[in-house]
Amino acid sequence: MELVAILFALTVGGLLLTAAAEWMRLPAPVLICLYGLALGLVPGMPVLELDPEHLLPVLLPPLLWAAARKYSWRHFAANWRPIIFLAVVLVFVTAAAVALVAATISPALPVTAAIVLGAICAPPDAAAVSAIADRLGLPRRLVTILEGEGLFNDVTALTLYNVAVLGVVTGSVSAMWSVGLFAYSAACAVVIGLAVGWLLVRLGSLVNDSRVSTALGLTGPYIAYLLADGVKASGVLAVICAAFYLVARSNDPDDYESRLVQGSVWEVFETALNALTFALVGMELVDIIQAVGDGVGDLLWKALAVAGAVIGVRVLWLALAILLGRTGIGWKLLGEHPRLAVVTAWAGMRGVVTIVTALALPMTTADGSPFPGREQIQFLSVVVVIATLLAQGLTLPGLIEFLGVKADTEKETETLRSIMGEAGAAATSRLRELRREGEVDDEVAARLEQWYDRRAAQVTSFVEDREDPETERMVEKFDAMQRIEGEMLTASTARLLQMRSSPGNDPALIDRVLAALDHRAVGRRRSG
Repeated sequence: MELVAILFALTVGGLLLTAAAEWMRLPAPVLICLYGLALGLVPGMPVLELDPEHLLPVLLPPLLWAAARKYSWRHFAANWRPIIFLAVVLVFVTAAAVALVAATISPALPVTAAIVLGAICAPPDAAAVSAIADRLGLPRRLVTILEGEGLFNDVTALTLYNVAVLGVVTGSVSAMWSVGLFAYSAACAVVIGLAVGWLLVRLGSLVNDSRVSTALGLTGPYIAYLLADGVKASGVLAVICAAFYLVARSNDPDDYESRLVQGSVWEVFETALNALTFALVGMELVDIIQAVGDGVGDLLWKALAVAGAVIGVRVLWLALAILLGRTGIGWKLLGEHPRLAVVTAWAGMRGVVTIVTALALPMTTADGSPFPGREQIQFLSVVVVIATLLAQGLTLPGLIEFLGVKADTEKETETLRSIMGEAGAAATSRLRELRREGEVDDEVAARLEQWYDRRAAQVTSFVEDREDPETERMVEKFDAMQRIEGEMLTASTARLLQMRSSPGNDPALIDRVLAALDHRAVGRRRSG
């Protein structure tokens, strides 16, 4: 019961600080880590005895799923070059640089353990970047690329992490074997992820209850991760592929209630897990410091050196991106807009994945001896997370404002108008069909067409706080209006779902309009 009570206290406190951080305009992970640290320093606080093997499969899959379900595989296909540049190549470069620095400043740390540290510290945290990007209004193209990096760098880093940890535990891993493991891990993960996604779609089609389908969806990331992990494949890639498949195949325009329920549930689940994870880090830091003992002062400067390498490598890598972009070889967007490269270079805060993988290190090797440098690696990793959150997380908003990097609101509004126009055109087209078939009279048709035209012009306030009185009177006068409007909403939603899975469309903007239509559909059902 002590463990349950502590986890409950960490989660509740983390959630309250998440809300406080929003009000204070500070990175929530920093405040939550400090809260966990303070709780861990309370006299008499029992030590948390968490099994490292359970941390990754419990905490990581739902966080990855929550991020992947907001994304689109077509966006990855459209931006594959910069994403590979950041999420694959930069991860290897960062891991190598961190391993080199760690092995140099700490000769007692074995090279294989230094590589483990490099894999742990390599991936930036997508959630931290997304939170800042949404609040400050970064250009959508840049946010899309950063979110794609946040998803796929986890695949690269965790595969490298597994290989490196296996090398430490077993004592020998060859280069050819490692390459083969990478290929096998990726291929199996894709197959398993698509199979799990297909299964969830099939099960969802048999269930006509949004609560049950949402509960089934919550099992998805765990099924994909555990199946892949069971055959030594990439659980992260399996989760991402399953989420992409599920989102791409969830194309029932009348399933608006499930979309709203699932969206809300996943947002709540993601927020709670992030709060628990960062609070857990702060509390575990107390135990790590106690395990390190008198060597804390020596390790602190080493941790800051590793953090400097993490930040410095990313800055140099993005400088290279500017040069390559100007020559037409690399990321053209950064070559033409170097200010975006500066923001991208500084948007490298480490977070949940670094923390969870550090805490999940095994305690012993295959021969039963202690995992070399385990406490040291955990201490360095946690300090790197806190240092990047403080150094970059606190200063990134000011840097963005100083550089004047903002989303093109006029273009975004125009895009929203275009999306609304497509939805409205689909609705009015269906209305005309029903009118020709004699399903609706001219007065009701004219009223509904005017209603859609008004809301298409409003764009950002598609759903109003109160129902239009005139519309309500028309509903009372014409019983058929609810049914006809339902047909129009279905047509609009079907068109938006089709657009979402097509290249060149921003799923985030489409989701905003789709949510408005879903809210309207739910309002119709409740009022009817």
